[in-house]
Amino acid sequence: MIPKTHRRVVLARRPAEEVAETDFRIEEAPVPAPGPREVLVRVIYLSLDPYMRGRMRDAASYAPPVGIGDVMTGGTVGEVVQSNHPGFRVGDIVEDRLGWQEYALGPGPALRWVDPSLAPISTANGVLGMPGMTAYFGLYEVGQPRAGETVVVSAASGAVGQIVGQLAKMAGCRAVGIAGGPRKCAFVRDTLGFDDCIDYKAQGDLAAAVKAACPGGVDVYFDNVGGVVSDAVFLNLNVWARVALCGSISQYNTTEPGPRLLGAFVGKRVTMRGFIVWDFSGKYGPALRQMGEWVRTGRITYKEDIVEGIENAPRAFIGLLRGDNFGKLQVKLGPDPSAR
Repeated sequence: MIPKTHRRVVLARRPAEEVAETDFRIEEAPVPAPGPREVLVRVIYLSLDPYMRGRMRDAASYAPPVGIGDVMTGGTVGEVVQSNHPGFRVGDIVEDRLGWQEYALGPGPALRWVDPSLAPISTANGVLGMPGMTAYFGLYEVGQPRAGETVVVSAASGAVGQIVGQLAKMAGCRAVGIAGGPRKCAFVRDTLGFDDCIDYKAQGDLAAAVKAACPGGVDVYFDNVGGVVSDAVFLNLNVWARVALCGSISQYNTTEPGPRLLGAFVGKRVTMRGFIVWDFSGKYGPALRQMGEWVRTGRITYKEDIVEGIENAPRAFIGLLRGDNFGKLQVKLGPDPSAR
């Protein structure tokens, strides 16, 4: 039975630096009714991702900011519970960016059907969704690794980083991760199969630690964090190295970003390219099929960090920005009909 009201999380104010729970507000609102060619989706999993911090700023970017009083943006996986759309039936599992709310109307920007028989449906927010595509295209299209090269990825136990290292190994590269804490580093090495992992929290001289883990230098750096971690990697880049700029989570809560050692890029002829995963949306089909096969056959593994209840989304998001999560962070909003 569809309830009359549902909960949603809206942006209450714009944080100047660190995000606080008071920057959000949980509201009770009527469940909307689908119009012509619309569907009503019961959200099951809400994806929490670093890019959301940028959407809380009123600043020019590749996507518009969330308005004060508007529902926070975010990827979701859910179940169609009402449909006036010929392409979707009640009971279908779908993925789209429907935001931090328990019920939402679709189609949104890119509503797609999810096959529950391939993998747990939560993976449509992770390894078989935006983070997986970010890793795939960021490494293969931007980083362009070649067999025998060394690939370094920061936030290596996170949603994107854990996939990047496995893809690098499949390309015949040496994969070195950077993560925070011995538990995360052990997971990166022992479960994901990276060749090494540097615990940035335990290093007095991070640049020296990168050099020790990468005695032949760094050919490809997949940057998820920015700041001092990236500076340490930059000092170890090889001639003709490539840097794929995916994110700078260490800088998202500061108004004074840390220094960048870009002078080192000149003599070594380093190529640095920022990218957004949507740049490659025209190639998603083949990439998702390939990733799905690798997940199904066990060539790619993944870890999820799932929090229960929409009321815990703000706190979980703040933890994500601090590096508290371990794996792809999601919030489970309701029962999963596909769970075995």
